[in-house]
Formats: sequence, structure tokens, C-alpha cells
Amino acid sequence: MATSVLICDDSKLARRQLARSLPEDWDIKVEFAENGYDCIDKIKSLMPEVLFLDLNMPQMDGYEVLEAINEQGLNVLTVVVSGDIQPNAHERVRELGAIDFIKKPCDSKKLAEIIEHHGIRDKAIRESLVHKLGEQLDSELRDVYQELTNVAMGQAGDLLARLLNVFVKLPIPNVNVLEVSELHMALQSIDSSVSTSGVCQGFIGGGVSGEALLIINDSSFKEIASLMNYTGELNDKVELELLMDISNILIGAILTGLSRQLDMPFSQGHPVVLGQHGDVAELVKANKGRWQRTLAIEISYGIEHHNINCDLMLLFTEDSLKTLKYKVAYLLEE
Repeated sequence: MATSVLICDDSKLARRQLARSLPEDWDIKVEFAENGYDCIDKIKSLMPEVLFLDLNMPQMDGYEVLEAINEQGLNVLTVVVSGDIQPNAHERVRELGAIDFIKKPCDSKKLAEIIEHHGIRDKAIRESLVHKLGEQLDSELRDVYQELTNVAMGQAGDLLARLLNVFVKLPIPNVNVLEVSELHMALQSIDSSVSTSGVCQGFIGGGVSGEALLIINDSSFKEIASLMNYTGELNDKVELELLMDISNILIGAILTGLSRQLDMPFSQGHPVVLGQHGDVAELVKANKGRWQRTLAIEISYGIEHHNINCDLMLLFTEDSLKTLKYKVAYLLEE
């Protein structure tokens, strides 16, 4: 049976161009929507399985369409197609439930890769993806995870501040359920233009497991060494020791903070070096087999008046989501 596909774009040219870019050997039935309101109406009436959605449209834009899909419980796999390629746009559409993002003008090869990667030609896989989208974090649960992380993050920042005698800038944690391809994109958005080093450490406890990933800009090591009163020559061995020291502080403290709040002790594995002096894309490519669908909590630490930047991501396994939700249920009770 042909796969039902809906293309929504306010440009007739863009709609036709995207339709021509879809794989010729994919058995599909294509319908078109001219704006966001038309899109929602046709999702309800036609019940398409796949939606290709533009972001920048008058009256009701793509973000509002994604919000309406969530609010009204409409079941459709959405790939965003837009000229807005800034990382914040990618992040926002993922939060709203889009499974992927492709920039305009649409490239048929890249489009085919996305379709192949998500397996959306296969009806069983499409149904599985729709089911998983239904498990995305609701706003209340995201707020709870964010607040738990805020407390634990503050404890980790305090330890780092005391060790280095500095003021640590604490961000608002970013909490999302991500597929491995989306995690790849999120990590690359950290900063693909700089050299980085990374370490990963597994943890497990009470039906919850995952990995903590720390990525540090290589430009930070000189100032970290200075703040730790190291006066010798910096080399790969010394920088690795500094990386391990910082990761032990931040990862250990934040897991301890979460453990206390969840009343769930975590056992930590041995840290594993993901790589040194490479870009984030290389770290991800070399280690992408380690991560699948995951609850990802991202924290970007900075130190005032110093060129020190590091990103910490807590990656909880998909199997941990049910246990975590149960553990924090009492926090949602009124």
C-alpha cells in the first residue's frame, strides 16, 4: 500500500521541488497543504503518515503547526524542511517532535538519506516511531528533570568554583528525548569549529542507567592548568590528566546530586576517553554506536573572566525513562 505523504509549504514552487526530490522508487501518495491551517485540516482529514513541513509561513508557521500536532494528539512523522539552519531552530523543532531537519533548497540525496536512516519506508518502523513520539516528555516532566538537574548542577559548579577559586557560570539545563541522529546534531551544535577532547563515564542504579559525556574545548586547558597552579609544559598526557580531573569533579558531583534527590544510588564505571584534539563530529562518529534513543540533559559550563568552556551531557537509556518517571511522580503531585 502506498505511503501517504503531505507536503506543507506556502510556496507552490517549493512544494513541487520537494515532491520531485522524493525517491522515485518509494511508493507514495502525495498531497499538498498551502499553509499551516490547511496543513492541520489535511492531517485530520487525510491522516498522512509522513509530513514534510516548512517553518516560515504566514499566519500559522511551522512551529505553530508542530505545537498544534502535539496539543491535538495528531499522529504523523514530521520532517522539517526550511532555510532557517541556525542551531536553535534545529533544537526547537526537535523539542516539538520533528524527527529530522533538512535545509532548503532540498537536496534529493540528503532527503533519501534521512528517509533511509529513519526507515520510514517501512510501515512497521513508521508505527514504532509514532509510538515513540507519543512518549516524548511533557512540559511538566521536563520541568521536574530540569529542576533536579539545576540543584545537582549547582553542587557540581560549587565544587569546581572552590577547586579553581573562580566564579562558575551556570546555565539553564536543556532536557530532551533524542534519537541517536538528533543527539549527533545536538553534539555538533556545541561548536564544530574548535578542537575538543572528550571523556565518557557509565553509571547504573535502581533500574536507571546511562552515560555522562564531558566535552572540553582544547583552548581551555592552558587556563585550567594555570588555575590549578600547574607550571610545567602542557602535552597530551598532562591535558588528559586535567580532562580526567575536571570530569571526575563535574560528573561525580552531578550524579551524586541527582542520586540524593531521586533516592537512588548510582554506581559509576571507569571513565573512557572518547578522543583528544578533534572536532565534535569526529568524537560522535567514532562513538555513535554507544548511544541510541536517550533522555539527554545538556549543561554548558563557563568560568567568568576565563576562556574555559565545557559541555556535560547526561544520556539516560530509553529503558530508564519509565523508572525515572515513576521516581519523580511524587514531585508532580499537587
